[in-house]
Amino acid sequence: MPLNVNINPSWQPVLEAEFNKDYFKNLVQFVKSEYNQNTCYPDGESIFSAFNHCPFEAVKVVIIGQDPYHGEGQANGLCFSVNAGVAHPPSLKNIFKELETDINKPIPKSGNLDYWADQGVLLLNATLTVRAHAAGSHQNKGWEQFTDAVIQQISAKKQDVVFLLWGGYAKRKGQKIDGSKHCVLTCGHPSPLSANRGFWFGNKHFSKTNDYLIQKEKAPISW
Repeated sequence: MPLNVNINPSWQPVLEAEFNKDYFKNLVQFVKSEYNQNTCYPDGESIFSAFNHCPFEAVKVVIIGQDPYHGEGQANGLCFSVNAGVAHPPSLKNIFKELETDINKPIPKSGNLDYWADQGVLLLNATLTVRAHAAGSHQNKGWEQFTDAVIQQISAKKQDVVFLLWGGYAKRKGQKIDGSKHCVLTCGHPSPLSANRGFWFGNKHFSKTNDYLIQKEKAPISW
């Protein structure tokens, strides 16, 4: 299946310079080849789902993930999110547990987070594609450079965005965010390895995000 670079038109002027760079053209060729020769996730139409659910002008919150899920039917183009009917992966379970204790929200049946994205939460994986059952197989092919540019453009061109950086990888990825005009919240990763050592639970990132948005006269997220 060919890579579909049909991205929400609002992102086109923001990212046009990246699309025209050699690394991105090489990345497109790599991804097309991978999708033609192997099973890859998410499906071709969903690679840019994070952007298509969340236009540039609507971005209020950015959550940074690492790799798409590589199991069958899991990845849907939004970080930490899985398609409806798919069992919640361990990190997502811990995200929902924190939501429950932070804002008293019952754990949802569906792990599809598109309703977050539709409210202005950019659920951005650092790498947007992966080969089936091969974690990290599409890393270091250009996606990270592209998503770095996405983060930098949001930081430069917008004001009062909440960046949620969970775990060491996301913190490094967010190093160039301008903390003087945005809210940057950090904590451990929601994976059991980190969460069970006390680095995730109790971070209250969901209520803190909404408190900040309200303070900036923006509509809070209905998590």
